[in-house]
Amino acid sequence: MNVGGLINAITGNSGYKISVRLEQQPNQQLTNIDHYPSWKIYKNPFWRVKHPAGAVSKKQVTPIMDPQTGQYVNPQQQQHSSNKIAYDASQDVGGVVTIQCPPGKKTEHLGIRIKFIGRIEMGYGINEGRPNYDFISLSKELAPPGVMYQPITEIPFLFRNMDKEYESYHGRNASVRYFVKVIMERKFLPVITKECDVWVQSLGSPPPTNEAIKMEVGIEDCLHIEFEYDRRFYHLQDTICGKIHFLLVRIKIKHMELAVIRRETSGEGVAAIAQQQKASAAGAPMGVPPNAGGSVFTETQTLVRYEIMDGAPVKGEVIPVKLSLRGIPADLTPTYDAVNNRFSVRYYLNLVLVDEEDRRYFKQQEIILWRKELG
Repeated sequence: MNVGGLINAITGNSGYKISVRLEQQPNQQLTNIDHYPSWKIYKNPFWRVKHPAGAVSKKQVTPIMDPQTGQYVNPQQQQHSSNKIAYDASQDVGGVVTIQCPPGKKTEHLGIRIKFIGRIEMGYGINEGRPNYDFISLSKELAPPGVMYQPITEIPFLFRNMDKEYESYHGRNASVRYFVKVIMERKFLPVITKECDVWVQSLGSPPPTNEAIKMEVGIEDCLHIEFEYDRRFYHLQDTICGKIHFLLVRIKIKHMELAVIRRETSGEGVAAIAQQQKASAAGAPMGVPPNAGGSVFTETQTLVRYEIMDGAPVKGEVIPVKLSLRGIPADLTPTYDAVNNRFSVRYYLNLVLVDEEDRRYFKQQEIILWRKELG
């Protein structure tokens, strides 16, 4: 039994289909991406090498029939044409809405509208009774009330000069989502809707000053090390370089690891925590900010872990560090600082030393990531 067909017959949606196709506008340069970035970590670190964006296999394939046009097409070309698009925050969003109606049958409607929505979605238990917050909501009329006689109707749309303040983001407990929503109202019948996601990214700029990170840590009379990273700010395709100096070693170290950690903080106390972290970075005393005791949820994710030393070091030894952010098997984002006072995303370098008794000594250092190019 075809349950979907039965439901469509009952609701009057049988034979109706709405699709949205985003298109490049004149004098506009868009960037194709092979997937929407997410919180996921890819298990195979060479997945990006084996599946580069936009690659098309040269092996012979059998054409298939397009059910909409009845023509034979190359399935790989069809897949390539459906690549997702990354918009810059300053670019206009436009495309075509296609409405398919049952052939040989007129369609009466009470108007067709399209909305552009920017929404922050919070996970269960964090939303305080309001899981969605729309910070952008624009509406345009595509067609006034009337009758459609053609089986296929295409209507262009364009949203200009929109202030897309935040980047698109799909996290563990929080997300920023942009999408267009087509609404076709009908008399005495349910409304037909269709949503299409729009991925937005914001280009950053190099910081005016980018000083090296130097810090001495250790255990009194047992271990004293100094680690140095060349910069604090890195773009998403950058390479982290540094050195680790062993000034005093009186414990037997087995090996040393370096990990990149992503930390997503969401909830009502995010803004206060961000202020506290900024004050700490500036050298101010650590106080308890107001409303810091709100319901805050933190998700920590280890993106990659490398062993950078094996064996016991000696006093005066220097261990070089070189880590490519491009090779991390995850979708990196820029550092987000209290997005709409609802969530933040930060990245840390975690240096771990393990002794022969499997005791772990670690030190975390925050790094700031920014976006140099779209994609």
